[in-house]
Amino acid sequence: MPPAAIHFIYRLHPSRPGMLTTGPTAEESAIVAEHFQYLKRACDAGAVVLFGRTQTADERTFGICIFRAESEDAARRFMESDPAVLQGVMRAELFPFRIAGFNSAGAAG
Repeated sequence: MPPAAIHFIYRLHPSRPGMLTTGPTAEESAIVAEHFQYLKRACDAGAVVLFGRTQTADERTFGICIFRAESEDAARRFMESDPAVLQGVMRAELFPFRIAGFNSAGAAG
């Protein structure tokens, strides 16, 4: 990623809360698997800094993705291309983000 890249974060919420309480449909499960692979590939390529979700299963549940992009338009395209967002399984909100510190010892593999 070029040095001009800046960080963004998008927050994800399930479009159907029952996906967490009663379980996902087969279609939702397939889309979430695509979503995971999309973010993993971007992480492996160095565009995504981190991604994950809370371990709750209620209305407070959310996921995040912190990533690099050259502009807000590019960041929005990346977020909207996420299969879970594109296919309506999750709602997403984009924010510019500044990383103030990072400790790689806390990262999971």
